[in-house]
Amino acid sequence: MDLNTVLDVRDARSPAPWRPGDAWLGGGTYLFSEPQPHLRRLVDLSRMGWEPVRELPDGSLELAATCTIAQLSRFGRSRSAPAAPLVEQCCRAFLASFKIWNMATVGGNLCNALPAGPMISLTAALDGTCLLRAQDGSLRRVKVADFVTGAGRKDLGEGELLRSVTLPARALASRTAFRQASLYGLGRSGVLVIGVLDPVDGSLAVTVSAATVRPFRFWFPLPPGREEVYRVIDATVAADDWFDYIHGLPAWRRHMALRFAEEIRRELATRVTATAGETV
Repeated sequence: MDLNTVLDVRDARSPAPWRPGDAWLGGGTYLFSEPQPHLRRLVDLSRMGWEPVRELPDGSLELAATCTIAQLSRFGRSRSAPAAPLVEQCCRAFLASFKIWNMATVGGNLCNALPAGPMISLTAALDGTCLLRAQDGSLRRVKVADFVTGAGRKDLGEGELLRSVTLPARALASRTAFRQASLYGLGRSGVLVIGVLDPVDGSLAVTVSAATVRPFRFWFPLPPGREEVYRVIDATVAADDWFDYIHGLPAWRRHMALRFAEEIRRELATRVTATAGETV
């Protein structure tokens, strides 16, 4: 779609004062999908030269805000880490053509803050941390689960930039389980639940998204029972936190989220003993 109110496009490599009507331009798949009458200038990030995915010395991964879904998918499929399959599962949760895959970015998906955003689901489940840069150059870090504050809302100041998301090595070494549901085939996610079992202390994190207006990450120091999972989710997610939209009513979203949470709990709590070879 033509944005006929935009008068200028600025290269982000050349610093200039932020002004009303400015917007960061990553892949542009959302910006150019509908009218943006409040915009006057786009600040283009496409030439920043940020490495899409970078492995840090401590084994964690840094995903650049400009990393495209296609780049992330290729990287995930090339890795052997226990959590690597989750990357592809979340990439495939997009309702998008190959053209979108090659333009849409991780940062754009987070900053749109839509409940069905699968990059939000992925990075929140793996305990990701956002690196944010203000116009004065100052930096701050916010957990992904806290960065998205509601449907279309995020913890991002005027002119502030999401630079990257870091996924800790410990989460990448975890076993994961993935469940997703839509009201129709190839539809937008109505419910997306991810479980992450820590390899060090055996703790379990269950992240509910798409069904809710923001991601909810529940951490259990020991594998919980079914009733505990249900109780914690119902005590934390308020009635108006279940997303009410055409792609699924709140009651259906809650029902499926609880069902998937229990399936994930059972899947990740099941192990094969090294000695007897029996499932417990």
